[in-house]
Amino acid sequence: MLADMQSELDKVIGALGEFYARETYLLGKDVGERTLTHRLAVHLERRFGGWDVDCDYNRLGDRRLLLPKGSIVSTDDDLGKSVYPDIVVHRRTVPENLLAIEIRKAVNHQPPEHDRHKLRALTDPHLWFAYRIGLFLVLGKNQVAASELYVGGAVERALSGWFEERLKGAGP
Repeated sequence: MLADMQSELDKVIGALGEFYARETYLLGKDVGERTLTHRLAVHLERRFGGWDVDCDYNRLGDRRLLLPKGSIVSTDDDLGKSVYPDIVVHRRTVPENLLAIEIRKAVNHQPPEHDRHKLRALTDPHLWFAYRIGLFLVLGKNQVAASELYVGGAVERALSGWFEERLKGAGP
């Protein structure tokens, strides 16, 4: 299972390398996080054949992606129930959830706890919409400034360290 996760994460590393090589104009202009999220999703889509890659997707099949009552995770809609991960790699119709990604720009000085709580919930195996892997990325202008991986509703330290080392070896 760890080798499978590493294989999927190698695709993310490749997409991030492509993103930083091809999106220098946008990175240099300090555009919004949603623009960067979309462009990274485009690069991810090329590497995840057979999977759907979507931004701000709040569904599991025909059902809305809702958090359980009493959840400590805040939500993104007016009713306080739906969750919109920045990028997901999934199969829309099966449904099958592989990867949920939350992105922040390095210049964003808001506390990252909202994103971290969301990834804990999205990867919690006790919830019906669990993603196999959650990834928190802080995007700097020239490289990923920080990252954390979530598996089973918690930070996966060993996988996070592996990812960080692979990212250093692959990037600018």
